[in-house]
Amino acid sequence: MHESMSEVDLPLNDPIVETATNGNSASAGILVIDDEASIRESLDVLLSLEGYATAMAVDGEEGLRMIEANNFDLVLLDLALPGQSGLELLPQIKERQPELPVIMITAYGTVDNVVEAVRAGAENFVQKPWDNEKLLADIRSAIARHRAEEENLQLKRTLKQRYNFSNIVGKSEIMLKVFDLVAQVAPSRSTVLIQGESGTGKELIAKAIHANSPRRDKPFVPINTGAMPAELLESTLFGHVKGAFTSAIASKKGLFEVAHGGTLFLDEIATMGMDTQAKILRVLQDRRFMHLGGVQEIQVDVRILAATNVDMRKEVREGRFREDLFYRLNVITVDLPPLRARREDIPLLANHFLEFYANENGFTPRRLSTDALRALVDYDWPGNVRELENSIERGVVLSNGPVIGSDLLPGHITGRSFQDALLEHNPNASLFDILEVIERRIIIEKLERCNWNQTDAAEQFRVPLSTLNQKIKRLNIEIRKKGRE
Repeated sequence: MHESMSEVDLPLNDPIVETATNGNSASAGILVIDDEASIRESLDVLLSLEGYATAMAVDGEEGLRMIEANNFDLVLLDLALPGQSGLELLPQIKERQPELPVIMITAYGTVDNVVEAVRAGAENFVQKPWDNEKLLADIRSAIARHRAEEENLQLKRTLKQRYNFSNIVGKSEIMLKVFDLVAQVAPSRSTVLIQGESGTGKELIAKAIHANSPRRDKPFVPINTGAMPAELLESTLFGHVKGAFTSAIASKKGLFEVAHGGTLFLDEIATMGMDTQAKILRVLQDRRFMHLGGVQEIQVDVRILAATNVDMRKEVREGRFREDLFYRLNVITVDLPPLRARREDIPLLANHFLEFYANENGFTPRRLSTDALRALVDYDWPGNVRELENSIERGVVLSNGPVIGSDLLPGHITGRSFQDALLEHNPNASLFDILEVIERRIIIEKLERCNWNQTDAAEQFRVPLSTLNQKIKRLNIEIRKKGRE
Protein backbone atom coordinates (compact mmCIF):
# COMPACT_ATOMS: atom_id res chain seq x y z
CA MET A 1 0.00 0.00 0.00
CA HIS A 2 2.78 2.42 0.89
CA GLU A 3 4.56 1.60 -2.35
CA SER A 4 1.50 2.43 -4.43
CA MET A 5 1.15 5.71 -2.55
CA SER A 6 4.67 6.65 -3.61
CA GLU A 7 3.85 6.19 -7.27
CA VAL A 8 2.21 9.60 -7.58
CA ASP A 9 5.29 11.61 -8.58
CA LEU A 10 4.95 13.64 -11.75
CA PRO A 11 7.24 16.34 -13.10
CA LEU A 12 5.70 19.79 -13.34
CA ASN A 13 5.71 19.59 -17.15
CA ASP A 14 3.68 16.37 -17.15
CA PRO A 15 0.45 16.98 -19.15
CA ILE A 16 -1.64 15.37 -16.41
CA VAL A 17 -0.28 17.78 -13.82
CA GLU A 18 -0.53 20.75 -16.21
CA THR A 19 -4.21 19.98 -16.66
CA ALA A 20 -4.73 20.65 -12.97
CA THR A 21 -2.10 23.27 -12.16
CA ASN A 22 -1.24 25.01 -15.43
CA GLY A 23 2.36 24.78 -14.19
CA ASN A 24 1.75 27.42 -11.51
CA SER A 25 2.60 26.55 -7.90
CA ALA A 26 3.05 30.13 -6.67
CA SER A 27 -0.56 30.50 -5.55
CA ALA A 28 -0.63 27.20 -3.65
CA GLY A 29 -0.98 27.52 0.12
CA ILE A 30 0.50 24.91 2.44
CA LEU A 31 -0.16 24.61 6.17
CA VAL A 32 2.55 22.96 8.29
CA ILE A 33 1.41 21.58 11.67
CA ASP A 34 4.47 20.59 13.72
CA ASP A 35 5.55 21.35 17.28
CA GLU A 36 9.27 21.43 16.49
CA ALA A 37 10.48 24.93 15.54
CA SER A 38 13.43 23.58 13.56
CA ILE A 39 11.13 21.44 11.41
CA ARG A 40 8.78 24.37 10.75
CA GLU A 41 11.69 26.63 9.79
CA SER A 42 13.22 23.99 7.52
CA LEU A 43 9.93 23.37 5.69
CA ASP A 44 9.22 27.10 5.46
CA VAL A 45 12.54 27.71 3.67
CA LEU A 46 12.16 24.68 1.36
CA LEU A 47 8.58 25.47 0.36
CA SER A 48 9.15 29.22 -0.02
CA LEU A 49 12.03 28.59 -2.43
CA GLU A 50 9.61 26.54 -4.54
CA GLY A 51 7.13 29.42 -4.65
CA TYR A 52 4.56 28.07 -2.17
CA ALA A 53 2.82 30.29 0.37
CA THR A 54 3.24 28.76 3.83
CA ALA A 55 1.51 29.00 7.19
CA MET A 56 2.68 27.43 10.46
CA ALA A 57 0.83 25.92 13.44
CA VAL A 58 2.43 24.47 16.57
CA ASP A 59 -0.39 22.11 17.55
CA GLY A 60 -3.69 20.65 16.38
CA GLU A 61 -5.91 23.29 17.98
CA GLU A 62 -4.12 26.12 16.20
CA GLY A 63 -4.04 24.12 12.96
CA LEU A 64 -7.81 23.55 12.98
CA ARG A 65 -8.46 27.26 13.56
CA MET A 66 -6.29 28.15 10.58
CA ILE A 67 -7.98 25.53 8.35
CA GLU A 68 -11.41 26.95 9.23
CA ALA A 69 -10.24 30.49 8.39
CA ASN A 70 -8.27 29.80 5.18
CA ASN A 71 -8.37 27.81 1.94
CA PHE A 72 -5.19 25.73 1.86
CA ASP A 73 -4.11 23.43 -0.96
CA LEU A 74 -2.28 20.99 1.31
CA VAL A 75 -1.46 20.20 4.95
CA LEU A 76 1.84 18.75 6.19
CA LEU A 77 0.91 17.11 9.48
CA ASP A 78 3.29 15.78 12.13
CA LEU A 79 2.29 12.47 13.71
CA ALA A 80 3.62 13.25 17.21
CA LEU A 81 1.94 16.46 18.40
CA PRO A 82 1.36 17.71 21.94
CA GLY A 83 -2.18 17.06 23.16
CA GLN A 84 -3.78 15.06 20.37
CA SER A 85 -1.66 13.17 17.85
CA GLY A 86 -1.65 13.71 14.11
CA LEU A 87 -3.70 10.53 13.64
CA GLU A 88 -6.33 11.92 16.03
CA LEU A 89 -6.28 15.29 14.28
CA LEU A 90 -6.55 13.90 10.72
CA PRO A 91 -10.26 12.91 10.92
CA GLN A 92 -11.09 16.37 12.27
CA ILE A 93 -9.33 17.99 9.31
CA LYS A 94 -11.23 15.73 6.91
CA GLU A 95 -14.49 16.53 8.66
CA ARG A 96 -13.94 20.23 8.00
CA GLN A 97 -12.50 19.94 4.49
CA PRO A 98 -12.91 16.39 3.09
CA GLU A 99 -11.02 17.13 -0.14
CA LEU A 100 -8.02 18.85 1.48
CA PRO A 101 -4.94 16.63 0.93
CA VAL A 102 -2.85 15.80 4.01
CA ILE A 103 0.69 14.38 4.01
CA MET A 104 1.78 12.86 7.33
CA ILE A 105 5.35 13.44 8.54
CA THR A 106 7.00 11.50 11.37
CA ALA A 107 10.21 10.04 12.68
CA TYR A 108 8.35 7.09 14.22
CA GLY A 109 6.45 5.60 11.33
CA THR A 110 5.28 1.99 11.53
CA VAL A 111 3.30 -0.14 9.13
CA ASP A 112 0.28 0.16 11.42
CA ASN A 113 0.60 3.95 11.43
CA VAL A 114 0.82 4.06 7.65
CA VAL A 115 -2.25 1.85 7.25
CA GLU A 116 -4.25 3.85 9.79
CA ALA A 117 -3.26 7.19 8.24
CA VAL A 118 -4.12 6.07 4.72
CA ARG A 119 -7.48 4.69 5.84
CA ALA A 120 -8.22 8.00 7.55
CA GLY A 121 -7.58 9.82 4.28
CA ALA A 122 -3.89 10.77 4.31
CA GLU A 123 -2.41 11.43 0.89
CA ASN A 124 0.99 10.04 1.79
CA PHE A 125 3.30 9.25 4.71
CA VAL A 126 6.82 10.73 4.81
CA GLN A 127 9.63 9.63 7.13
CA LYS A 128 12.01 12.04 8.87
CA PRO A 129 14.62 12.86 7.72
CA TRP A 130 13.01 13.25 4.32
CA ASP A 131 14.46 13.59 0.85
CA ASN A 132 13.68 17.13 -0.32
CA GLU A 133 13.07 16.22 -3.97
CA LYS A 134 10.88 13.29 -3.02
CA LEU A 135 8.83 15.42 -0.62
CA LEU A 136 8.41 18.19 -3.21
CA ALA A 137 7.32 15.64 -5.81
CA ASP A 138 4.71 14.26 -3.40
CA ILE A 139 3.49 17.79 -2.69
CA ARG A 140 3.22 18.67 -6.38
CA SER A 141 1.25 15.52 -7.13
CA ALA A 142 -1.12 16.02 -4.18
CA ILE A 143 -1.81 19.65 -5.08
CA ALA A 144 -2.32 18.74 -8.75
CA ARG A 145 -4.88 16.12 -7.81
CA HIS A 146 -6.60 18.50 -5.37
CA ARG A 147 -6.88 21.20 -8.01
CA ALA A 148 -8.18 18.73 -10.59
CA GLU A 149 -10.93 17.70 -8.18
CA GLU A 150 -11.73 21.35 -7.43
CA GLU A 151 -11.82 22.08 -11.16
CA ASN A 152 -14.19 19.17 -11.66
CA LEU A 153 -16.57 20.50 -8.99
CA GLN A 154 -16.40 24.01 -10.40
CA LEU A 155 -17.05 22.70 -13.91
CA LYS A 156 -20.14 20.84 -12.71
CA ARG A 157 -21.42 24.00 -10.99
CA THR A 158 -20.79 26.06 -14.14
CA LEU A 159 -22.55 23.58 -16.40
CA LYS A 160 -25.45 23.36 -13.97
CA GLN A 161 -25.80 27.14 -13.69
CA ARG A 162 -25.32 27.88 -17.39
CA TYR A 163 -27.04 24.93 -19.02
CA ASN A 164 -28.88 22.94 -16.34
CA PHE A 165 -26.84 19.92 -17.44
CA SER A 166 -26.78 16.89 -15.15
CA ASN A 167 -24.04 14.21 -15.10
CA ILE A 168 -22.36 15.63 -18.23
CA VAL A 169 -18.67 16.31 -17.69
CA GLY A 170 -16.22 17.89 -20.10
CA LYS A 171 -14.05 20.96 -20.58
CA SER A 172 -12.49 20.14 -23.96
CA GLU A 173 -13.13 22.61 -26.76
CA ILE A 174 -15.05 20.04 -28.77
CA MET A 175 -17.42 19.28 -25.86
CA LEU A 176 -17.92 22.96 -25.04
CA LYS A 177 -19.15 23.40 -28.63
CA VAL A 178 -21.57 20.51 -28.07
CA PHE A 179 -22.83 22.17 -24.87
CA ASP A 180 -23.36 25.48 -26.68
CA LEU A 181 -25.28 23.75 -29.48
CA VAL A 182 -27.45 21.85 -27.00
CA ALA A 183 -28.23 25.06 -25.10
CA GLN A 184 -29.13 26.80 -28.35
CA VAL A 185 -31.48 24.12 -29.74
CA ALA A 186 -33.09 23.03 -26.45
CA PRO A 187 -35.74 25.80 -26.26
CA SER A 188 -37.02 25.05 -29.79
CA ARG A 189 -39.54 22.45 -30.96
CA SER A 190 -37.13 21.10 -33.59
CA THR A 191 -36.35 17.43 -33.98
CA VAL A 192 -32.73 16.62 -33.11
CA LEU A 193 -30.60 13.71 -34.33
CA ILE A 194 -27.78 12.81 -31.93
CA GLN A 195 -24.94 10.90 -33.59
CA GLY A 196 -22.00 9.20 -31.93
CA GLU A 197 -20.31 5.90 -31.22
CA SER A 198 -21.78 3.59 -28.61
CA GLY A 199 -21.07 4.78 -25.09
CA THR A 200 -20.49 8.46 -25.89
CA GLY A 201 -23.47 9.66 -23.84
CA LYS A 202 -26.24 10.20 -26.38
CA GLU A 203 -29.06 9.69 -23.88
CA LEU A 204 -27.47 12.16 -21.46
CA ILE A 205 -27.43 14.77 -24.24
CA ALA A 206 -31.08 14.01 -25.02
CA LYS A 207 -31.96 14.48 -21.34
CA ALA A 208 -30.03 17.77 -21.29
CA ILE A 209 -32.01 19.03 -24.31
CA HIS A 210 -35.27 18.10 -22.59
CA ALA A 211 -34.20 19.60 -19.24
CA ASN A 212 -33.37 22.92 -20.90
CA SER A 213 -36.57 23.07 -22.96
CA PRO A 214 -40.03 24.47 -22.15
CA ARG A 215 -41.10 20.80 -21.86
CA ARG A 216 -38.88 20.18 -18.84
CA ASP A 217 -41.87 19.65 -16.53
CA LYS A 218 -43.43 17.08 -18.85
CA PRO A 219 -42.31 13.46 -19.36
CA PHE A 220 -38.99 12.45 -20.91
CA VAL A 221 -39.65 8.99 -22.35
CA PRO A 222 -36.69 6.97 -23.72
CA ILE A 223 -36.96 3.77 -25.76
CA ASN A 224 -34.28 1.61 -27.33
CA THR A 225 -35.86 0.82 -30.68
CA GLY A 226 -33.29 -1.85 -31.45
CA ALA A 227 -34.07 -3.92 -28.36
CA MET A 228 -37.42 -5.40 -29.46
CA PRO A 229 -39.08 -7.01 -32.50
CA ALA A 230 -41.14 -4.84 -34.88
CA GLU A 231 -44.63 -5.82 -33.66
CA LEU A 232 -43.74 -5.29 -30.01
CA LEU A 233 -42.02 -1.99 -30.85
CA GLU A 234 -45.11 -0.66 -32.65
CA SER A 235 -47.36 -1.74 -29.81
CA THR A 236 -45.02 -0.04 -27.34
CA LEU A 237 -44.89 3.19 -29.34
CA PHE A 238 -48.50 3.49 -30.49
CA GLY A 239 -50.42 1.35 -28.00
CA HIS A 240 -53.13 -1.15 -28.96
CA VAL A 241 -56.77 -1.94 -28.43
CA LYS A 242 -58.02 -5.11 -26.81
CA GLY A 243 -57.88 -8.02 -29.26
CA ALA A 244 -55.51 -6.30 -31.71
CA PHE A 245 -53.33 -9.42 -31.57
CA THR A 246 -53.31 -12.71 -29.68
CA SER A 247 -51.80 -11.49 -26.42
CA ALA A 248 -53.64 -8.14 -26.40
CA ILE A 249 -56.01 -9.02 -23.57
CA ALA A 250 -56.53 -5.36 -22.65
CA SER A 251 -56.14 -1.97 -24.31
CA LYS A 252 -52.88 -0.17 -23.62
CA LYS A 253 -51.52 3.31 -24.17
CA GLY A 254 -48.37 3.75 -26.24
CA LEU A 255 -45.31 5.83 -25.44
CA PHE A 256 -46.44 8.63 -27.75
CA GLU A 257 -49.42 9.15 -25.46
CA VAL A 258 -47.28 8.80 -22.34
CA ALA A 259 -44.89 11.45 -23.69
CA HIS A 260 -47.68 13.90 -24.61
CA GLY A 261 -46.48 17.45 -23.96
CA GLY A 262 -42.93 16.17 -23.38
CA THR A 263 -40.10 14.45 -25.24
CA LEU A 264 -39.82 10.99 -26.80
CA PHE A 265 -36.24 9.76 -27.22
CA LEU A 266 -35.81 7.11 -29.93
CA ASP A 267 -32.44 5.42 -29.42
CA GLU A 268 -30.84 3.24 -32.12
CA ILE A 269 -33.28 4.71 -34.65
CA ALA A 270 -31.53 3.02 -37.60
CA THR A 271 -32.66 -0.43 -36.43
CA MET A 272 -36.37 0.24 -37.03
CA GLY A 273 -38.12 -1.65 -39.82
CA MET A 274 -39.56 0.14 -42.85
CA ASP A 275 -43.18 -0.26 -41.71
CA THR A 276 -42.46 1.31 -38.34
CA GLN A 277 -40.48 4.08 -40.04
CA ALA A 278 -43.53 4.95 -42.15
CA LYS A 279 -45.71 5.25 -39.04
CA ILE A 280 -43.14 7.40 -37.25
CA LEU A 281 -43.00 9.67 -40.31
CA ARG A 282 -46.78 10.15 -40.22
CA VAL A 283 -46.67 11.17 -36.55
CA LEU A 284 -43.93 13.70 -37.32
CA GLN A 285 -45.93 15.12 -40.24
CA ASP A 286 -49.47 15.09 -38.83
CA ARG A 287 -48.95 14.67 -35.07
CA ARG A 288 -51.61 11.98 -35.24
CA PHE A 289 -51.61 8.18 -35.00
CA MET A 290 -53.88 5.25 -34.26
CA HIS A 291 -53.60 2.40 -31.77
CA LEU A 292 -52.79 -0.98 -33.28
CA GLY A 293 -56.17 -2.44 -34.19
CA GLY A 294 -57.89 0.90 -33.59
CA VAL A 295 -59.82 3.19 -35.91
CA GLN A 296 -59.79 6.46 -34.00
CA GLU A 297 -57.01 8.98 -34.61
CA ILE A 298 -55.22 10.34 -31.55
CA GLN A 299 -53.53 13.74 -31.62
CA VAL A 300 -50.33 14.26 -29.65
CA ASP A 301 -47.82 17.02 -28.95
CA VAL A 302 -44.46 15.27 -28.66
CA ARG A 303 -40.95 16.43 -29.45
CA ILE A 304 -38.83 13.71 -31.05
CA LEU A 305 -35.15 13.28 -30.25
CA ALA A 306 -33.40 10.41 -32.03
CA ALA A 307 -29.97 8.83 -31.69
CA THR A 308 -27.81 6.52 -33.75
CA ASN A 309 -24.31 5.07 -33.75
CA VAL A 310 -24.24 4.35 -37.51
CA ASP A 311 -23.85 6.43 -40.66
CA MET A 312 -27.46 7.34 -41.43
CA ARG A 313 -26.69 8.63 -44.94
CA LYS A 314 -25.18 5.27 -45.77
CA GLU A 315 -28.30 3.55 -44.39
CA VAL A 316 -30.41 5.74 -46.70
CA ARG A 317 -28.21 5.08 -49.75
CA GLU A 318 -28.39 1.32 -49.19
CA GLY A 319 -32.17 1.36 -48.80
CA ARG A 320 -32.41 0.43 -45.12
CA PHE A 321 -33.77 3.75 -43.93
CA ARG A 322 -36.39 6.05 -45.47
CA GLU A 323 -34.89 9.20 -46.94
CA ASP A 324 -37.94 11.32 -46.07
CA LEU A 325 -37.85 10.19 -42.44
CA PHE A 326 -34.11 10.84 -42.26
CA TYR A 327 -34.57 14.46 -43.31
CA ARG A 328 -37.45 14.85 -40.85
CA LEU A 329 -35.23 13.61 -38.03
CA ASN A 330 -32.10 15.40 -39.17
CA VAL A 331 -33.36 18.96 -38.70
CA ILE A 332 -30.53 19.60 -36.25
CA THR A 333 -27.60 17.23 -35.75
CA VAL A 334 -25.52 16.93 -32.59
CA ASP A 335 -22.30 14.99 -33.23
CA LEU A 336 -20.78 13.52 -30.08
CA PRO A 337 -17.02 12.93 -30.25
CA PRO A 338 -15.46 9.64 -29.14
CA LEU A 339 -13.56 9.76 -25.87
CA ARG A 340 -10.21 9.30 -27.64
CA ALA A 341 -10.83 12.68 -29.35
CA ARG A 342 -11.16 14.50 -26.01
CA ARG A 343 -8.52 12.95 -23.78
CA GLU A 344 -8.27 16.09 -21.63
CA ASP A 345 -11.73 15.20 -20.28
CA ILE A 346 -10.62 11.76 -19.03
CA PRO A 347 -9.28 12.94 -15.60
CA LEU A 348 -12.49 14.93 -15.00
CA LEU A 349 -14.71 12.01 -16.02
CA ALA A 350 -12.65 9.62 -13.90
CA ASN A 351 -13.04 11.86 -10.82
CA HIS A 352 -16.77 12.13 -11.50
CA PHE A 353 -17.19 8.34 -11.59
CA LEU A 354 -14.89 7.84 -8.59
CA GLU A 355 -17.11 10.11 -6.53
CA PHE A 356 -20.32 8.51 -7.80
CA TYR A 357 -19.36 4.87 -7.18
CA ALA A 358 -17.66 5.55 -3.85
CA ASN A 359 -20.90 7.18 -2.65
CA GLU A 360 -23.06 4.44 -4.18
CA ASN A 361 -21.09 1.72 -2.37
CA GLY A 362 -20.76 3.62 0.92
CA PHE A 363 -16.96 3.89 0.58
CA THR A 364 -14.68 6.69 1.69
CA PRO A 365 -13.48 8.89 -1.23
CA ARG A 366 -11.27 7.12 -3.77
CA ARG A 367 -8.54 8.52 -6.00
CA LEU A 368 -6.36 7.18 -8.81
CA SER A 369 -2.63 6.72 -8.54
CA THR A 370 -0.64 8.54 -11.20
CA ASP A 371 0.23 5.35 -13.09
CA ALA A 372 -3.46 4.42 -13.18
CA LEU A 373 -4.47 7.87 -14.44
CA ARG A 374 -1.78 7.83 -17.08
CA ALA A 375 -2.97 4.40 -18.28
CA LEU A 376 -6.52 5.79 -18.61
CA VAL A 377 -5.34 8.83 -20.56
CA ASP A 378 -3.19 6.70 -22.91
CA TYR A 379 -5.91 4.12 -23.70
CA ASP A 380 -8.05 4.56 -26.86
CA TRP A 381 -11.45 3.70 -25.28
CA PRO A 382 -13.32 1.86 -28.05
CA GLY A 383 -16.27 1.65 -25.62
CA ASN A 384 -16.00 5.39 -24.90
CA VAL A 385 -17.37 6.96 -21.70
CA ARG A 386 -19.39 3.88 -20.79
CA GLU A 387 -16.23 1.73 -20.87
CA LEU A 388 -14.40 4.28 -18.71
CA GLU A 389 -17.29 4.28 -16.26
CA ASN A 390 -17.26 0.48 -16.04
CA SER A 391 -13.49 0.48 -15.47
CA ILE A 392 -13.75 3.04 -12.65
CA GLU A 393 -16.65 1.16 -11.05
CA ARG A 394 -14.55 -2.03 -11.13
CA GLY A 395 -11.61 -0.25 -9.49
CA VAL A 396 -13.76 1.25 -6.75
CA VAL A 397 -15.48 -2.05 -5.93
CA LEU A 398 -12.19 -3.99 -5.83
CA SER A 399 -10.23 -1.37 -3.86
CA ASN A 400 -9.36 -1.89 -0.20
CA GLY A 401 -8.23 1.68 0.43
CA PRO A 402 -8.46 5.21 -0.92
CA VAL A 403 -5.90 4.75 -3.71
CA ILE A 404 -6.79 2.84 -6.90
CA GLY A 405 -3.62 1.67 -8.63
CA SER A 406 -3.21 0.40 -12.17
CA ASP A 407 -3.40 -3.17 -10.86
CA LEU A 408 -7.13 -2.65 -10.27
CA LEU A 409 -7.78 -1.59 -13.87
CA PRO A 410 -8.70 -4.13 -16.58
CA GLY A 411 -5.63 -5.76 -18.10
CA HIS A 412 -6.39 -4.64 -21.65
CA ILE A 413 -6.12 -1.02 -20.51
CA THR A 414 -2.78 -1.38 -18.75
CA GLY A 415 -1.33 -3.95 -21.16
CA ARG A 416 -1.34 -6.71 -18.56
CA SER A 417 -2.54 -9.88 -20.28
CA PHE A 418 -5.22 -12.24 -19.01
CA GLN A 419 -2.84 -15.19 -19.05
CA ASP A 420 -0.20 -13.24 -17.10
CA ALA A 421 -2.73 -12.52 -14.38
CA LEU A 422 -3.89 -16.13 -14.34
CA LEU A 423 -0.37 -17.57 -14.17
CA GLU A 424 0.56 -15.17 -11.37
CA HIS A 425 -2.42 -16.48 -9.45
CA ASN A 426 -2.01 -20.13 -10.48
CA PRO A 427 1.37 -21.07 -12.05
CA ASN A 428 0.07 -24.62 -12.60
CA ALA A 429 -2.84 -23.51 -14.80
CA SER A 430 -3.47 -25.77 -17.78
CA LEU A 431 -3.90 -24.58 -21.36
CA PHE A 432 -7.65 -25.22 -21.01
CA ASP A 433 -7.78 -23.06 -17.87
CA ILE A 434 -5.97 -20.20 -19.62
CA LEU A 435 -8.18 -20.38 -22.72
CA GLU A 436 -11.33 -20.42 -20.59
CA VAL A 437 -10.22 -17.33 -18.66
CA ILE A 438 -9.41 -15.54 -21.92
CA GLU A 439 -12.73 -16.53 -23.51
CA ARG A 440 -14.67 -15.42 -20.46
CA ARG A 441 -12.89 -12.05 -20.35
CA ILE A 442 -13.42 -11.43 -24.09
CA ILE A 443 -17.15 -12.16 -23.80
CA ILE A 444 -17.53 -9.90 -20.76
CA GLU A 445 -15.69 -7.05 -22.51
CA LYS A 446 -17.85 -7.43 -25.63
CA LEU A 447 -21.01 -7.42 -23.49
CA GLU A 448 -19.81 -4.31 -21.66
CA ARG A 449 -19.19 -2.53 -24.97
CA CYS A 450 -22.66 -3.57 -26.17
CA ASN A 451 -24.26 -2.26 -22.95
CA TRP A 452 -24.99 -5.88 -21.96
CA ASN A 453 -27.25 -6.42 -24.97
CA GLN A 454 -26.72 -10.11 -25.81
CA THR A 455 -28.30 -9.76 -29.25
CA ASP A 456 -25.86 -7.00 -30.27
CA ALA A 457 -22.92 -8.95 -28.83
CA ALA A 458 -23.90 -12.10 -30.75
CA GLU A 459 -24.14 -10.10 -33.98
CA GLN A 460 -20.67 -8.61 -33.43
CA PHE A 461 -19.24 -12.04 -32.61
CA ARG A 462 -21.06 -13.37 -35.72
CA VAL A 463 -22.52 -16.30 -33.83
CA PRO A 464 -26.15 -17.29 -33.13
CA LEU A 465 -27.62 -15.79 -29.97
CA SER A 466 -28.20 -19.31 -28.64
CA THR A 467 -24.47 -20.09 -28.97
CA LEU A 468 -23.51 -16.97 -27.03
CA ASN A 469 -26.07 -17.71 -24.32
CA GLN A 470 -24.70 -21.25 -23.94
CA LYS A 471 -21.19 -19.86 -23.45
CA ILE A 472 -22.47 -17.27 -20.95
CA LYS A 473 -24.11 -20.05 -18.96
CA ARG A 474 -21.08 -22.39 -19.17
CA LEU A 475 -18.64 -19.67 -18.12
CA ASN A 476 -20.94 -18.53 -15.29
CA ILE A 477 -21.10 -14.94 -16.54
CA GLU A 478 -23.59 -12.84 -14.62
CA ILE A 479 -25.57 -10.58 -16.93
CA ARG A 480 -25.76 -7.05 -15.60
CA LYS A 481 -28.48 -4.49 -16.10
CA LYS A 482 -27.92 -2.17 -19.03
CA GLY A 483 -25.83 0.84 -18.10
CA ARG A 484 -26.48 4.50 -18.80
CA GLU A 485 -25.93 5.72 -22.30
